[in-house]
Amino acid sequence: MSLEQSRIELALMSRNKRLYCRKCDLSSQESVREFAYRFKKEFKRLDVLINNAGVMRCSKSITKEGIEMQLGVNHMGHFLLTNLLLDCLKKSAPSRIVNVTTLKHGSSKINKEDLNSDMSYSEEDAYNQSKLANLMFTSKLAETLKDTGVTVNAIYPGICTTDISRHLPFYNSVTRFFIKPIAWLFLKSPAKGSQTLVHAALDPELENISGQFISNFNIIPLPYRARDQKTIEWLWKVSEKWTKVKENVS
Repeated sequence: MSLEQSRIELALMSRNKRLYCRKCDLSSQESVREFAYRFKKEFKRLDVLINNAGVMRCSKSITKEGIEMQLGVNHMGHFLLTNLLLDCLKKSAPSRIVNVTTLKHGSSKINKEDLNSDMSYSEEDAYNQSKLANLMFTSKLAETLKDTGVTVNAIYPGICTTDISRHLPFYNSVTRFFIKPIAWLFLKSPAKGSQTLVHAALDPELENISGQFISNFNIIPLPYRARDQKTIEWLWKVSEKWTKVKENVS
């Protein structure tokens, strides 16, 4: 389905003709910059930014800048996009940023010795690292945006029946015909999964809540690894360097 077909379908479902679709490839920092530039030319307000794009458990590949794909898309792309749009969010305050992540952080860590998985690559470890980075980004950004009227929270929508699982072994094999019909009986539809995003973006009770982790409409404790301040500061500086964001943000 093309971008325009998707836009038309959503416009019909929502009965909102003022629905726009613009390309933003998070695996290309050039594309992210082009999107941010175009958005600022076309629109004066940005009330909610939902960072929901994601790649999960893919084979080793890299972005156009040479960053491991899961880290590059799930974290670096959103890091750059958010920072490029912060001035719009501040001007539109009260406004909100919602970062979508996962609950699987028990064995996650930020690999300072091999952040880009150059020496070794594990599909699972790289994914978990990128999602832990989402939480660290949320925590640091909330601190940075204190008293600006812009809040930022991380959310977990639950396991949903989307194509994010397309890289898992069963997805493109014969077994998917047996596993998927059974497993999907216990998974959320995209519509149900999106309700947590809507809650984080619009619920009046969250107006002054920032730097939190929300799952199933409840605020839950940040995993202890996401509270490691030294690693949070290290990751932020590396992210600034790899995205060259300071060259675009005054």
